[in-house]
Order: sequence, then structure tokens, then C-alpha cells
Amino acid sequence: MATNIGMMDSAYFVGRNEILTWINNRLQLNLSRIEEAASGAVQCQMIDMTYPGVVPMHKVNFDAKTEYDMIQNYKVLQEVFNKLKIEKHLEVNRLVKGRPLDNLEFLQWLKRYCDSVNGGIMNENYNPVERRVKGGKERNSKGSQKNSKSLQTNNMHNSSSGDAAGLRTSGPKQGKTYPASAAADSSNQIEALSSEITDLKLSVDVLEKERDFYFAKLRDIEILCQGSELEDIPMAVAVKKILYAVDAKESALSEAQEYLYQAMNAGEPEPEETEEEKENDL
Repeated sequence: MATNIGMMDSAYFVGRNEILTWINNRLQLNLSRIEEAASGAVQCQMIDMTYPGVVPMHKVNFDAKTEYDMIQNYKVLQEVFNKLKIEKHLEVNRLVKGRPLDNLEFLQWLKRYCDSVNGGIMNENYNPVERRVKGGKERNSKGSQKNSKSLQTNNMHNSSSGDAAGLRTSGPKQGKTYPASAAADSSNQIEALSSEITDLKLSVDVLEKERDFYFAKLRDIEILCQGSELEDIPMAVAVKKILYAVDAKESALSEAQEYLYQAMNAGEPEPEETEEEKENDL
């Protein structure tokens, strides 16, 4: 089971679009940004889909906007993890901030985990919309009984003061107005640029991880070739010729191969001439 996977695992190279497609297809949602899953509700339902009935969906708040409400969702998720003996530490304080990279990494891990259960096969009998609606109704029905009196009081107060409020606000609005279309265009441009910046940050993060991964491999090879037992072996010398090559435009492979060929054939005696070759020489 993929409870603990290393940071260089292929799971962490899954892109943002693939993660969003995975969430939207399985849960019948329409998320366009990773940050929209920061509340923890999506993660709870993904586990609920993987282990039907394990998550108390009536405790999951899909409308969570404040950090307090989000933390309650992650508490539900942590309780389920403990119940299923899933050893995964939740960085709740970072996830609720809505940072794309933190949430992407957690969702990458979650996808890998869910795919490892039953080969990632979806439960055809699971209705994600129905589970959300039932959970929301049950949660709201409990809260509505507590708030009914206060709602009635507020309604009475609003009805009595509505006329006065209407008189105060019925006059013409002051100040300069702008066309709605121009404001909408600006908002769309800002959203598009923000999305592009997020994509670039994610791409840089993935590239840095990949760079560090391959650099670590090269460093291991270098240390191996520098060992006293292997340092003068022709193969180790040939490898170091490639590692320490200065000219980035030309490959050092041919030079290393030539050196290795000469080193391997240096100790072999020259083949003796045959009788036919001797006669030809005469």
C-alpha cells in the first residue's frame, strides 16, 4: 500500500491538469484550480469513494470557506486515516492556506494511494453527488434546529426596519460607474494570468525535483569511481572522462570509448603472422 512514498516517486510528477481531471471525473465536480480543493472536503470524499461508508460525510463541509471550517474537514480525514491505519501526516496548517504546491503534493499522494487500492478501479455503485447531498442535508438538519429561533428573530427585525432602510437607499447612486463588460474582461485577464503564474511555478518545482534527482545519481557515480579500489580501473577512468568533460557542445562519449578500447587491448600480444602472410611479405 502506498502510504509512504518518496518525494522522487513518479506520483509527484503527475501534473496539475491530470489531478484536476481525476477529481472532476470521479466526484462529478468542476474544479479549475488546485486551490479549490484546499478545504479538505474533496480528499474526504475520495477516501469515502475508495472505502464506501467509512467517512462520516455529514461531518464534511463542502462549503467551508474559513480556516476553522477547513480544519474541521481535515480532522474528519485524520480520524478516518487513523481508523484505516493509513500512516500519512497531514500538514493542515499549510494546506488550509490554499498554497498550490502544498495542495498539489497532497493530491498527488492521494491519487497514488487511491490507485493502489483495488488497482484504482472506480466503484460503479458510488454516487458522489448523492453522497454530498445526503451529507449536507444531515448536517444542515442538525444545525437548523439550533438556529430556528434566531432566524425568526432576525426576520422580524428585518421586516420592521425594511421600510426605513429602503428609504435610505432609494436615492440615486453617487460616484463614477464603469461598464460591466470592461470589469469582467479585467477580471478574466487577472484570473488567466494568475493561473499561468501558478502553472509556471508548478513546472519549475517539478523541474527542480527532476534536476536534483539526476544530480544525486551522478554524484553517487562520481563517489563510486573515486574509491581507492576502483579509481584506476579503465571503466572508472572512462566514466570520469564523461563526468568531467568541460565542453558542453561535444559529447565526451567517443573519447571515453577510445580510451577504454585502448586500455583493454594494451596488454594483449600482437597476433603471429601466418605462413601465407610471411610468403606475401617476401
